Amino acid sequence: MTEKCGVVGVSLDGRDAARPLYYALYALQHRGQESAGIVTHDGFQQHSHVEMGLVGDAFGEGDLDELTGAAGIGHVRYPTAGSVDSSCAQPFSVSFKSGSLGLSHNGNLVNADEIRDELAAAGHAFTSDGDTEVIAHDLARNLLEEDLVRAVKHTMGRIHGSYSLTITHDDTVLGVRDPQGNRPLCIGELEDGYILASESAAIDTLDGELVRDVRPGELVVLQEDGEGFDSYQLVENENTAHCFFEHVYFARPDSVIDDTLVYEARRNLGRKLWEESGVETDVVMPVPDSGRAFASGYADAAGETTADGEARDADDDDGVEFAEGLMKNRYVGRTFIMPTQDERERAVRLKLNPIKSTIEGKTVTVIDDSIVRGTTSTQLVQLLKDCGAEAVHVRIGAPAIVAPCYMGIDMATREELIAADKSVGEIRDEIAADSLAYLSTDAVADVLGKERIDLCLGCVTGEYPYDIEGEETDRDVSRPDVGGQQLPADD
Repeated sequence: MTEKCGVVGVSLDGRDAARPLYYALYALQHRGQESAGIVTHDGFQQHSHVEMGLVGDAFGEGDLDELTGAAGIGHVRYPTAGSVDSSCAQPFSVSFKSGSLGLSHNGNLVNADEIRDELAAAGHAFTSDGDTEVIAHDLARNLLEEDLVRAVKHTMGRIHGSYSLTITHDDTVLGVRDPQGNRPLCIGELEDGYILASESAAIDTLDGELVRDVRPGELVVLQEDGEGFDSYQLVENENTAHCFFEHVYFARPDSVIDDTLVYEARRNLGRKLWEESGVETDVVMPVPDSGRAFASGYADAAGETTADGEARDADDDDGVEFAEGLMKNRYVGRTFIMPTQDERERAVRLKLNPIKSTIEGKTVTVIDDSIVRGTTSTQLVQLLKDCGAEAVHVRIGAPAIVAPCYMGIDMATREELIAADKSVGEIRDEIAADSLAYLSTDAVADVLGKERIDLCLGCVTGEYPYDIEGEETDRDVSRPDVGGQQLPADD
């Protein structure tokens, strides 16, 4: 699996927004590495710089100097809908009779094609195949006839899917979160203004203070000159659909999402993993870096109780030792080419190197956040056994992934997902582990303090919180009927 996207928006008191946006995008780089961009507005005109590549490659000193204005938005992208080229890089900009728009989107619409076809028939010209441009055109159309708040509400009533948006309408910055809150978005206060961002880590980078999360279905409008923000609850749903995988994998551990520190959530998921499927081994080690917090919590819980749930004595040192048994090569990208099967099987050694003294002659529990295709897990278990492990037990800090994600995670198809058609026992045998266990969905809901119906669990249940063609839903939901409306021509 690969990350989604990161969005940010700021409104400041007289200071150019470009450099704070640039730093915030660095803090969100883990959410997307294909392209980066910034749009600002100086009160007279809109300025845009969008390039392919990482943040540090996409911007030079001169580029930031040209992005004048105290209001702006930014975006880092990993493509989950639309092409991997500059036409789908964001923020997306559009100028029309009522002003100019910039729009950054994290998430994925499931009815984008329907709306695109309708708008194209009304004369709107599209330059990309991404869903972000669909949102921009629909909002621009509504702004021809309605004020900002009504226009946003009108668009929210037509688009269906997951989205967190940061938008510039001339020099006004706004943020929108979809009615089920699938993608994260939060508000922060800076010394001279306010910020909207996918994760609170971006606020921390700018020495700001987290105010709160943007509520599902809420429009937040940052006031000019950084004076504050206005809130409009445009849509209210009985239940949410927060993406549980933000806490399991995607978000930075130091971010607070939906009132929960991600690092603590992962540690507590690790504790639950010990409660549900702990096994007494000599050592527990994480798959770096995503398994580290899980393994830490797992080891702490193992120091308090036995695998059978009995309390350990205070002077009992027989808990499972936490150790770093795998070292990660941080200079190996995910796109290196392995032309032969033998080289592909050896690829894991390029990324991970075992510490022999931690592993040799010991029973080992290795903890990761997920098993997707199973290839890496198979290679990892073999690597540990080749290094002298007497037994390798695999524990996963999330439920088994049995279905694809349609909400903005670049995930394998059902045909590629090992758990889609195999039992836990069959997967254990395929990866050659001595035992294998996943965390339960009830444990995830308990740790996050949510009812299951308030989480998006589609990838682990096959039932989704949105109306997706050919898929089951876990609630009463249907996509909007966007056909048959008389639309004004594009100006």
